[in-house]
Amino acid sequence: MKIWVDADACPTVIKDILYRAVERKQIHMVLVANQMLRIPPSAFISAITVSSGFDEADNEIERRCEAGDLVITADIPLAADILAKGGHALNPRGELYSTDTIKQKLTMRDFMDTMRSSGVHTGGPPPLNQSDRQAFANQLDRFLQRYATP
Repeated sequence: MKIWVDADACPTVIKDILYRAVERKQIHMVLVANQMLRIPPSAFISAITVSSGFDEADNEIERRCEAGDLVITADIPLAADILAKGGHALNPRGELYSTDTIKQKLTMRDFMDTMRSSGVHTGGPPPLNQSDRQAFANQLDRFLQRYATP
């Protein structure tokens, strides 16, 4: 199992939680972004820089991700693609996407996209708060306990 991070939009506090978790569990993690990233020196953490085109990081993650891998992303279409490949997807707010919930999430995302395209201001998600960080850390820990081999 490998962890892939859609790092362009991933909050620093979430990356910090991930750095500690992969060191503790000795799992390989790859951060993918369209800009150079500072990562801690580690045998378990690496980064890939992709070109700055639309969805380049998402496409690279989808191309490299294998069944059983975990992807950290708030991008719902990427999460759906990962689930279809047999992978797992977790968002930075601690929600583990599933095949049961992803269709509803895609439908809502498409609806909101249509609203924005027609000129309706829908706003964005609220800032990440302490309970979101805790939810992410807890869900990551449960996931790693279940799927990560020592």
